[in-house]
Amino acid sequence: MTTTTGDASRTRVDDYATLRTTVGAYRVTAPLVRISGDERLVLLDRFAAKSSDFVEPDTVREVLSLNTDGSPFAILLHFEIGDESWLLPRTPVTAEELRGYLDGLGAPDGVTVEVEPEGWGAAAFEGPTAWSVAARFTDFDISGLTLHAITESALPQDATALAHLARVGTTGEYGYLLLSNAPRTAYEAVLAAVRDEGGTEVGGEGLARVQAEAGTALYSAGFAGLSVNQADLSWMVDWERLGAFRGSDDLVKPTAETARLTALSAAAGSRYAVGAKVTAAGHPVGTVVWQAPSANPDEELVFAFLDAPFWAPGLELSAQDEEGAERPQRTVTLPRVIARSLTTRIS
Repeated sequence: MTTTTGDASRTRVDDYATLRTTVGAYRVTAPLVRISGDERLVLLDRFAAKSSDFVEPDTVREVLSLNTDGSPFAILLHFEIGDESWLLPRTPVTAEELRGYLDGLGAPDGVTVEVEPEGWGAAAFEGPTAWSVAARFTDFDISGLTLHAITESALPQDATALAHLARVGTTGEYGYLLLSNAPRTAYEAVLAAVRDEGGTEVGGEGLARVQAEAGTALYSAGFAGLSVNQADLSWMVDWERLGAFRGSDDLVKPTAETARLTALSAAAGSRYAVGAKVTAAGHPVGTVVWQAPSANPDEELVFAFLDAPFWAPGLELSAQDEEGAERPQRTVTLPRVIARSLTTRIS
């Protein structure tokens, strides 16, 4: 979802520490979408797995969209700003894929869809002190900007620029996203404020590790060919709307017997190939799907597709590493790390 122009001398461990202890900034490079017109929410309801009926102005929410066969297409942020809706992918998807997907829905009369609207972009900053950076972009007490709320903002270097600040993040720490029609100026302003508060720019690998520990590994890993239930995304579906949105006719409600994506901890330095077999007492019970970047020195975090009931937390499993050695693993719950933001007050 993100790329940066970070200092090459910094490591993913440095970036991880920044996001866990202070505040890190990064550019958002996923393709933005602007949807305008009175019937724009009708279009959203053709593919969003949760209805737009109770969406409030100046708020942001996360929605799941499906392919026609019911497989997950993307997780998207949906912003309601004035008389426009904006979309921003959380999971990997190209502008062309997004354009083809939305074109295939057929926009209602009077609704305009723009993928990558000219001049617009986004910057983000996250960490336990991120709120102190956000305070520089508002003229009110930043504690008043509640989670998933959006407010108009101003860029100190360009009084004519349009900007909107949303309190939404990816890491379990405090998180904010600045959407602007002057994205370079916006990012420069964010980065300057972040540095003033003792933070820095962070790269994608350190960010991906913190996201994985917060339970959002799919933001970097993608869906890996898993179904909605297998990827443990059934909570993002309004099961009362089956038949009402793209792909919903092929959805099946999950059961206790459903195999699913599961987090496992392993000893620091362990490396596993995608597809490596996970076993319980020598019996195959699943396969490795993705391993988060090594950034937390305490352990490695691995994601595997496991049969029921082996996705239960606290089970001792094992898998062969890239060198062919059998290494122990343990199923764990997420979030894996207690976010410092839980005990850092906005003040």
